[in-house]
Amino acid sequence: MAEPSLATTWTRKDLLDTDTLSREEIDLILETARGMREIRSRPVSKVSTLRGVTVATLFYEQSTRTRASFEVAAKALGADVVNLTAAGSSVEKGETLIDTVRTLEAIGADVIVMRHPRSGAPYLAARNTGAAVINGGDGTHAHPTQALLDLFTMVEHLGSLEGRKVVIVGDILHSRVARSNAWTLLRYGAEVILCGPATLLPRSYVPQLGENRCALTTDLDRAVEGADVVMALRMQKERQQRGLIPSLREYISGYQVNAARMGRARPGALLMHPGPMNEGIEVAPDVAHGAQSLVEEQVANGVAIRMALLYLIAARSRR
Repeated sequence: MAEPSLATTWTRKDLLDTDTLSREEIDLILETARGMREIRSRPVSKVSTLRGVTVATLFYEQSTRTRASFEVAAKALGADVVNLTAAGSSVEKGETLIDTVRTLEAIGADVIVMRHPRSGAPYLAARNTGAAVINGGDGTHAHPTQALLDLFTMVEHLGSLEGRKVVIVGDILHSRVARSNAWTLLRYGAEVILCGPATLLPRSYVPQLGENRCALTTDLDRAVEGADVVMALRMQKERQQRGLIPSLREYISGYQVNAARMGRARPGALLMHPGPMNEGIEVAPDVAHGAQSLVEEQVANGVAIRMALLYLIAARSRR
């Protein structure tokens, strides 16, 4: 594969969130992902670009999409992959996060992809290892690779996002996906509406970039009017158990993305969901599998984005 053609080259050791990424850096990631998607479309969808590179996945929480996506991405580029989980590892014997990442570096890991239930854990890891660290989701803080694949999917369908209206609905308060998405969308000039029950909206955190900022609302019917994209977030049962929503029935009544609500959006509006999706709760089944749904495409694009990031980060370390 040829080197990226943009003037910008990747200079960051780690990818921890989207809030510090420049528009030029994101453009570079998206352009590189287009090349990776072309590789994935070939009859033999593997190259040897990262031969000799070792990627370690370190997940302290369960994951299907993110972990599998990174593993497929690394192997498609010819890298060696080591998978670790907290269960059954030295973590259960009291090994600290710093000890773990230093051990991985010592055995030859060049890139560590990690997910952790504590917000900020990847930052701690990055400060204590020479290996590159990619945040695969930390607490309620950030999920940068999900936001980048969501952005990639939108741009491929809509072209410019300048002035486009994107509604993100659900548990905004606890959503690392919503937070990271907000930064990338604002960087691209989109209008971002964060919608959910009052108990699941942040009181102080509202991302803002220059004149572009997020708006908060509890009225989904009004929010989706003229929307170009509607993204539903997964509702976890623990939110109901903690009394943050009265009942799932009331949540469905007020915040489920259904055909009637999509009918209020712009014709041809896109439906997205980071997964896993609770059909019949966040999204009505007929909408989830309808022509406007990009959920499966998001999963496929996730491999291309993660290939791009592994390629750019590994290329930096070799310069």
